Amino acid sequence: MNLVVALTAFALIFPIELPDKTFIATIVLATRFPGRMVWLGVSAAFGVQCVVAVVAGRLIQYLPEKLVLSITGLAFLIGAVVLLRGAQNEAKEEIDEENKFAASLSKRSREPLTGYRAALLSFAIIFAAEWGDLSQILSAGLVAQGKDPISVFLGSWTALVMVSGLGVVVGKRLTARVSVTLVRRIGGSLCLLLTLLTALRIFGVL
Repeated sequence: MNLVVALTAFALIFPIELPDKTFIATIVLATRFPGRMVWLGVSAAFGVQCVVAVVAGRLIQYLPEKLVLSITGLAFLIGAVVLLRGAQNEAKEEIDEENKFAASLSKRSREPLTGYRAALLSFAIIFAAEWGDLSQILSAGLVAQGKDPISVFLGSWTALVMVSGLGVVVGKRLTARVSVTLVRRIGGSLCLLLTLLTALRIFGVL
């Protein structure tokens, strides 16, 4: 395992999901079902999603190097734009996402759930919502550029599990105490740095 790679993956994924679909969905689920079961179900879904992202990244490696670098560089650039723009609009985005997931949850379950059923519903909602998410794309991009898959998986999954855990434990109180705008700007800056490094590799400078 490469600790630097794991920390890079963590630093990329954590600001993307705070607050985003992951965080908001977990808050909504935790207000209706037992928090521990919600967290277990959500964490399991993220584990599967991270495995898929890592496998996709490995498959992309079989493409020509310049094409791989171009694809991953574009993914990092998109991540930077999403994070930096989201830093300006995070309050409105949070409300929209909360309403969306609350409506989805109401359609799926009208009765209180406990135990494994709450975990399964949490798994199903997150599993369906996260396909093609930016966190998956960036994780796949890191692996495609030759980063250690296990380290990328652990860094990405840890970030997602931590965000969902924060959603269960502290919920909206976190956004009142932590500057989400600053967190997203830091993540966006890191994505820009990776975009620059990728461009330098494309032109043979690195």
